[in-house]
Amino acid sequence: MSAALEIDGLTVSFPSGKGIVQAVRSLNLTVAAGSVFGFLGPNGAGKTTTIHVLLGFQSPTSGSARVFGRTVSDTMARDRIGFLAENPDTYGFLTGRELLGFTGRLFRMEKGLISRRAGELFASLGLSSAADRRIASYSRGMKQRLCMAQSLINDPDLLILDEPTGGLDPIGRREVRRIITERRSAGKTVFFSSHELSEVELVSDRIGVLVAGRLVAEGTVDEVVGPAGNLERRFVQLVEEESGKGGAA
Repeated sequence: MSAALEIDGLTVSFPSGKGIVQAVRSLNLTVAAGSVFGFLGPNGAGKTTTIHVLLGFQSPTSGSARVFGRTVSDTMARDRIGFLAENPDTYGFLTGRELLGFTGRLFRMEKGLISRRAGELFASLGLSSAADRRIASYSRGMKQRLCMAQSLINDPDLLILDEPTGGLDPIGRREVRRIITERRSAGKTVFFSSHELSEVELVSDRIGVLVAGRLVAEGTVDEVVGPAGNLERRFVQLVEEESGKGGAA
């Protein structure tokens, strides 16, 4: 199976008042095309920094990252990505339909295709009745679903989600799981970070645990959990073990 994501020796460092902080440390990771990868870690582990490198928002200090064989700085690589931020916010003066239209044009999509995709996404995410309302009138959960629609407008080959269930009720979380599994069924790749370990277990083919910028475990859920018995217990063990080494960033 070909690789959707290839991360080799990725290191990201930032200056701080106390010196240099290494947000990501020599990260090596490969994600197969057509799979779902859950990216786990406590707050400050470096998950969002890694995602920002994949999106071209952040330059690595060293190492490299490729999307479908192309460096992440390549515009053609980014054209194949859809992204949902951890705390999505957008232009409140636009309607939902206007936002998806604007996004589709950024991807150089034809007007008719944008209209069809937007209609499908509004229906799929339960936003049809709100499509022509100003986004400022949307609830937090509605904004989350709208930004999910925005991330899908270009039918991306790689969907990157940063804490996609934040602010969603149980029904909303179920919808996110449905979208993830549908993307995989369509042969697409999903790379997502989450603190909701139960959600990760339900949909992920493989997972990785990042602690203090280091990848401390990677594999199927069963491989990572091992004798710990459940993912939450193993996750806590991994965090505590790495913290005990004094490696927290």
